Amino acid sequence: MLRRLFSRRAAKQLPIFRLLAVAQLALLARRHLRGLTPADRRRLVQLVRRGRSLTPAERTELRAIAGKFEPRAFALTAAGKLSPVPLPKRFRAGSGGS
Repeated sequence: MLRRLFSRRAAKQLPIFRLLAVAQLALLARRHLRGLTPADRRRLVQLVRRGRSLTPAERTELRAIAGKFEPRAFALTAAGKLSPVPLPKRFRAGSGGS
């Protein structure tokens, strides 16, 4: 109940365009996370929770899992959805840039 009350209060305080932006980013992140296997998702959560106390081997593992997440494509898609102006073609996801 407390969580529901907080959500309503937060929703009233946020302008609708910010709420829509947050929702779009959440859906985009979900789409990218679905590209990972369930084992990768579980391990990603474990590693992220450990934070700065990761060993060098765990940092390497985190980089490998994050690479599967396609962070560049995620960032470009998010920027494209939230930017008030169109992104240059060389930055658009799937355009074959660097």
